[in-house]
Amino acid sequence: MARMSATDRREALARAALTVVARDGIQAATTRAIVAEAGMPLASFHYAVPSREDLLRDVVELVVAGEGAATFGSLAIEADDIRGAIRSVLGSYLDLVRADPGREQAMFELTQHALRSPGLADLPAAQYAAYRELATTLLQVGADRYRVRWDVPLGDLAVLATALSDGATLGWLATRNDDAAERLLDLAADTLASHATPLKEPS
Repeated sequence: MARMSATDRREALARAALTVVARDGIQAATTRAIVAEAGMPLASFHYAVPSREDLLRDVVELVVAGEGAATFGSLAIEADDIRGAIRSVLGSYLDLVRADPGREQAMFELTQHALRSPGLADLPAAQYAAYRELATTLLQVGADRYRVRWDVPLGDLAVLATALSDGATLGWLATRNDDAAERLLDLAADTLASHATPLKEPS
């Protein structure tokens, strides 16, 4: 293996850990399994990462960052109105889930594991804070682009958006029913857009 910095090793280990959890489950994600997946010697783990718990935090950050990049990319798609923009973002997220369901299943599994692990007790709250921050930013960008204001606090709307996307994700993972998921996203877009009021054009 070519020489890598500690930062690059840590990122490679996080990607390997995600692969292991997605494929085999959280209990299979031992340090030995992770370094084997990454093609590194065991010593590389302890050189790059303080602990397995720290690496699991890196996994969550990696996935959230990837989801953010994908959903922000969908904002480049021209929509007629804020409802269309919201539906586009939700659709892009569902496409991400369908493209790699193991990754999303791994995230749910990581959340449940963290809730039962004292060393990771703060991770679920941090994870969902990152989701809400992403939703807040997307909603604000949408409001600015389509010249609307929200009739409820933006933070509350971000919580709703997060809950709706979470429900759609888990529902699709459980049923793999594309039609039901698409209908749910239509309703989610309708619900979120119902809180948008057009701004008056300047005289």
